[in-house]
Amino acid sequence: MTIIEHDFGKKDRDSVKRFAKLISLEAQHEAKVLANPLPYLERASERISQLEMALQDAGNAAKLPPGAEPEATPETILVDRDEYARLNRCKEIVEAALAKL
Repeated sequence: MTIIEHDFGKKDRDSVKRFAKLISLEAQHEAKVLANPLPYLERASERISQLEMALQDAGNAAKLPPGAEPEATPETILVDRDEYARLNRCKEIVEAALAKL
């Protein structure tokens, strides 16, 4: 006896459901995404470009502006060791993400 497997479109529905969740759509839009995905893909593309711009801004904020020199008399700011480690880790993550772009 041979078993014929068929998913009845489940794979497509799962893909649409995941895509809708990623771009923050409600469940009622899933059928619309399947019928006409172009506006939703444009929305996702716009969101990706906004995230890339935010990443660029975060990377630029960690650097000195061109032509600027460090202060001659730096101000002392006390930060605990854990907070400093978190800030350095965030900086490393942003730099790694910018390198991937």
